[in-house]
Amino acid sequence: MVTIKSLLEAGVHFGHQTNRWDPKMKPYIFGERNGIYIIDLQITLQCFNKAYQFVRDTVANGESILFVGTKRQAMDIVEEEATRCDMFYVNQRWLGGMLTNFQTLRKSIGQLKKLEAAETDGTYERLKKKEIVRMEKERAKLQKYLNGIKEMSNLPGCIFVLDTRIQHIAVKEANRLGIPVIAIVDTNCDPHGIDYPIPGNDDAIRSLKLFSASIADACLEGLELRKKQEHSADGEDGIMAEMLSVRTSTDSVESVQTP
Repeated sequence: MVTIKSLLEAGVHFGHQTNRWDPKMKPYIFGERNGIYIIDLQITLQCFNKAYQFVRDTVANGESILFVGTKRQAMDIVEEEATRCDMFYVNQRWLGGMLTNFQTLRKSIGQLKKLEAAETDGTYERLKKKEIVRMEKERAKLQKYLNGIKEMSNLPGCIFVLDTRIQHIAVKEANRLGIPVIAIVDTNCDPHGIDYPIPGNDDAIRSLKLFSASIADACLEGLELRKKQEHSADGEDGIMAEMLSVRTSTDSVESVQTP
């Protein structure tokens, strides 16, 4: 659970130097200390709770979340937390059109799966070494950029971005398609285009870990709710089928007894 204490311990309140800021972040700033902007953690907590609930409900409704973080200190965190909650991730360079040109992306993913299968289905045995080397290089390149979205058959229900200044193209693509964006926004970021901004330090590893792990927890909670809803629906279907069966049997008996 995210609390004011956990936010403080993770250094979420530390923004950038006062000469490196975006004026649109003013509503989220508590004050200034030693030339550094301090983020208002009360607002951060409120914003995070809204984002958490949205992610939980989105997953509960059967949609997926795409984690996006490509800066060095975010790469491992993104992969680890997205994998933990069985969601998708991009932790290498964002390839233009990953969302807006999704059908072409699916073709690249299909090629990746084909190359991976070639390793075990006997294809290599029929090829020359030079061709195998070429295929392995292509596979390695595709895996580097697509491994985290290899099983993503549909567009995500929302994206969670850890570095909006770097991933401005991802944000624009999501905006263009009407896909909600959740993002950590530091004092030097532009919150415009972010549906659920989470004011906070987007450089510190502990801050990135705290938010990523908590969003992953929201996904896990949503998956649990989804299972309960599906189980409940199956139960209702079973009861309805039983009622119809009883009614049919009763009608049959009555028709036989009627002279």
